[in-house]
Amino acid sequence: MAMLQVIDFGKRFTIHHLGKTRQTVEHIHFSLEQGEFLGVVGKSGSGKSTILKSIYRTYCPDTGSIIYDSARYGLIDLTHATEREILYLRKHEIGYVSQFLNVMPRTTSRELVEKALLEMGATEADAKLEAEKALTHFELDQKLWDNYPNTFSGGEKLRLNIAMATVKKPRLLLLDEPTASLDQQSKIKVREIIEKLKASGTTLVGIFHDIEFMDGLCDHVFDMQFRSDKAVKEGVIHES
Repeated sequence: MAMLQVIDFGKRFTIHHLGKTRQTVEHIHFSLEQGEFLGVVGKSGSGKSTILKSIYRTYCPDTGSIIYDSARYGLIDLTHATEREILYLRKHEIGYVSQFLNVMPRTTSRELVEKALLEMGATEADAKLEAEKALTHFELDQKLWDNYPNTFSGGEKLRLNIAMATVKKPRLLLLDEPTASLDQQSKIKVREIIEKLKASGTTLVGIFHDIEFMDGLCDHVFDMQFRSDKAVKEGVIHES
């Protein structure tokens, strides 16, 4: 049984002040087994992030189904899941890493990572220990651990974002250009964590512009292609 199945997925957006509707993606199909990594590639504006945000249910798809094999709910169509179910899955099973950090104000970086672990049922002692390990791994300066992230650089915020998501060891992890503003050493750290998560059974879907980073990491590549005859985006999946 596949961990994730995207079946005939489509999403459109309405520009209300212009009275126009734009079809972003259409007829998207792919499936992943547990522990597999799918890399999504394509031009800017081709709908890559739309797919990830719809799996995470930041967006509600217009057509198709997104079937996820949940540890708690079994097979569940994320397009029709309740808000309560989605909140549970985000907290316990599905992680999301974007280029941007959006967190509660007046919460330190250490507290943010600890909170992610406490939500999973970790003790305060274990959460403190694992948070420090994660922050150390991603080379976030120890002087920043008890500071508020709004003072951090873009790269520091991104490393914290990745630490918060990966420390939970989610069953499904969505990565939206997680290495966009990182230096080479930080990219290596991200790759090490992804390899460990894959080995432990985490299923991953990721968007990367760094093709070298994806080399040997992804099991499959989903290539977004523009069809000018229908003015919609479709995908082609192939082995990495």
